[in-house]
Amino acid sequence: MREIRGNFLGLRVRPAFALGLAMVLVGASGWAQNRPQVTLETSETLFTVLTAINTCGYDQELSVSDPLRMQIRSEVGKAAESIVGAQDVIGPMCALYRRHQGGDPAHDLSHYVSLALYLEEPPTFRLKVREAELPPDAEAVADMVPLMEDFYQKLGLHAIWERHHQRYTELTEYYHEPLARMTFDTEIYLKLASSEYLGRQFTIYLEAMGAPGQTNARDYGSEYYVVISPTLSTAIKMQQIRHTYLHYLLDPLAMKNFGSFKRLEPLLDEVQNAPMDEAFKNNVSLLATECLIRAIELRTLPRRTPETERTAKLDEADKEGYVLTRYFYDALGKFEKDPEGMRNAFADLIGRIDVGAERKRVSVLQFAKQATPELVQARPRNEVLLLNAERRMAAGDLGSAQKLAQQALDQQAPGEDSGRALFLLAQIATMNRDMDGARDYFERALQTAREPKVIAWSHIYLGRIFDLKENRNAALDQYRAALDAAGAGLPEAKLAARRGLEQAYEPPVAKQPQ
Repeated sequence: MREIRGNFLGLRVRPAFALGLAMVLVGASGWAQNRPQVTLETSETLFTVLTAINTCGYDQELSVSDPLRMQIRSEVGKAAESIVGAQDVIGPMCALYRRHQGGDPAHDLSHYVSLALYLEEPPTFRLKVREAELPPDAEAVADMVPLMEDFYQKLGLHAIWERHHQRYTELTEYYHEPLARMTFDTEIYLKLASSEYLGRQFTIYLEAMGAPGQTNARDYGSEYYVVISPTLSTAIKMQQIRHTYLHYLLDPLAMKNFGSFKRLEPLLDEVQNAPMDEAFKNNVSLLATECLIRAIELRTLPRRTPETERTAKLDEADKEGYVLTRYFYDALGKFEKDPEGMRNAFADLIGRIDVGAERKRVSVLQFAKQATPELVQARPRNEVLLLNAERRMAAGDLGSAQKLAQQALDQQAPGEDSGRALFLLAQIATMNRDMDGARDYFERALQTAREPKVIAWSHIYLGRIFDLKENRNAALDQYRAALDAAGAGLPEAKLAARRGLEQAYEPPVAKQPQ
């Protein structure tokens, strides 16, 4: 192992002080030698958002933060006092911040971290998606976005950001080595190289303006983020970052083997009274993946860790509802001895679970009153499937897109909004020239959809189908319904609906080759 570790590459520097955790995995394993998409960097957008809430009174763990945080707060404070009109910008922004404030500063910070991850670079800070598509925690504070540009420009934040370039660089260089070692050791244990994960990204943001005791982790489909802040002692919460990195490596394997989890669903009946997050009680693939990650964390504790401590942690996992952690902990003993990597071993690990035996064991457990909150705030698994389905559809891979959309539809609980999944299936049917199938999916989407975009465009597509069937009256009804559903927030849908009302739809004529 020491010989392989010697093949670490050095720092990779990018704009905004990005430092790559690039490594080359070599040796008898024959792993790919491509650079993994794992980076340590800073973000001026994140800096601006967190500086804004610091200006408005966010003080969590200020006394143990790196001195850089206090220095920046002081400079912004002086600018606020000396620049004419600065208070006219700060006042409304801070009024919104106070309106959104809860009783827990950590919870407040989490909202603004999520928002920052969905904003474009300064000076515009435009949303990367429509507001309706934001995660709920980001959407809750999205009314701060229109005020960000004025705050950034009026207070001269770019100049302050540039002034502290060197200190940010020093911090990223300091944290680079332990983070790189963590990713390397994790991949060595799993016998799984992240360089094989094309199109995926794991980004660690270092930002001085947050609370150093808090780690914010996000799973947004193919993109995973961790936001950390430096402390006076420069200590780093590596365990939380590694937990997120394990999700980054293992979640794709769970999606790939989605069908293997179906037979485990009876286990969900046994954990309904557990204190863990509701998402784990309703999705067995989420539960199993989380249990596997916790088992890996226990298997890779320092060798000097007493067996009693390991046993206590397994008992704690059971009591919180992560009831497959014990199975995976034992099964990983065999995995560690085999040359086969996790990519190939994953399906077998799931397949060897004795559902009956586990149900019997879990049925007599006494669950705890509360559980430690899950670190990684993720989009629901079905939303990840839908995001990937949309990407595959855009790339022209209709077969994969249909399979992913159908998986998302199949795993939704009764009563959940299945409109988006049905809408995707309808679009795919349209591309496959299956007009009757498309009509059925669009009509089913309208029965359950709550998202205005899905409702409006389902009506528009139905109107076009009726036009093609020369049923103009039915088409007009659909275009009118689309116009009502679009409101002011969907100008493209409104335009399409008005065009449908003015003239019957005709499919575009394909261009003839020259």
